[in-house]
Amino acid sequence: MKQYISSKLLHTAEQLRDRVIAMRPLPEETLKSLRDYYRIGLTYTSNAIEGNSLTESETKVVIEDGLTIEGKPLRDVYEAVGHAHAYDYIHTLAATKPLEETDILELHRLFYEKIDNEKAGHYRTVPVFISGSQYAVSPPARIESDMKKFVKWFNDNEHRLPTPEFAALAHQKFVFIHPFIDGNGRVARLILNLALIRGEYTIALIPALLRHEYVMALEASHKTPNVFVDFIAERIIATQMDLLRLLTDGGVNGGVNDTVNGGVNLDELLFDAIKNNPGLNAPTIAEMLQKSLRTIQRHLKSLSDTKRIAFRGAPKNGGYYII
Repeated sequence: MKQYISSKLLHTAEQLRDRVIAMRPLPEETLKSLRDYYRIGLTYTSNAIEGNSLTESETKVVIEDGLTIEGKPLRDVYEAVGHAHAYDYIHTLAATKPLEETDILELHRLFYEKIDNEKAGHYRTVPVFISGSQYAVSPPARIESDMKKFVKWFNDNEHRLPTPEFAALAHQKFVFIHPFIDGNGRVARLILNLALIRGEYTIALIPALLRHEYVMALEASHKTPNVFVDFIAERIIATQMDLLRLLTDGGVNGGVNDTVNGGVNLDELLFDAIKNNPGLNAPTIAEMLQKSLRTIQRHLKSLSDTKRIAFRGAPKNGGYYII
């Protein structure tokens, strides 16, 4: 079977996943706080990609406090609440249970019921066209059969393909069908993350600032699936690095400051970041890992002194590369 994911990206993703798994068992309170953290993060980023105007802090207020936001459209509030409910639902779909068509319908119902209860959880009956795309989605008469094929593909390949590749392809195949009148992107990203959770990965976030790259990679994947698969793999890696940073700063399993579980340290996270994004400079890495610039510079020097990385280019526009 052809592998679409870059071997390099897959190796990095699996390494990071294994580091997270090695930190188990996590305290119950930590697990709950992480689930809540990604509940807000995924809801905010997934909605923002589609033009929802709520900020991340406003999304948190809407979901956790049940409040509306003055000056914000009610639909944006409904999208946040609905997505949070759908997010909770994917955690109930255990990996030991095959995915069913009714599970996908329920995901859409939970997300869309406050927006349009009659269409929530039901396939569309009219043609739709995707602006900016030259490719057609499934016509209404074919949606039901295409979705049955999709569910069969999901269950047949979940344990055959590497999880990052499988999750990306599941997203791609679903969105090419576009079975609902609205909310297909949100449901596609929920299915992506359902596949990751079932494969023991963490949630993968796609920030709105990467919307253009995301859309272009998805469009290109009609002909070259590896473009979208690698884009998603990069987001999986970035989000896992963020999780390791959170666990490091939180001192889980004895990890403090720049060390996680006595083995995963900031040097390794920096190395992985540069390995997957050659040419990064210190300020960019500091922002990515949410560490102080001074801390990042100290660890970059450590990696440079041991000849693992090297700075190339002019001081103002150069960056770090793996040796």
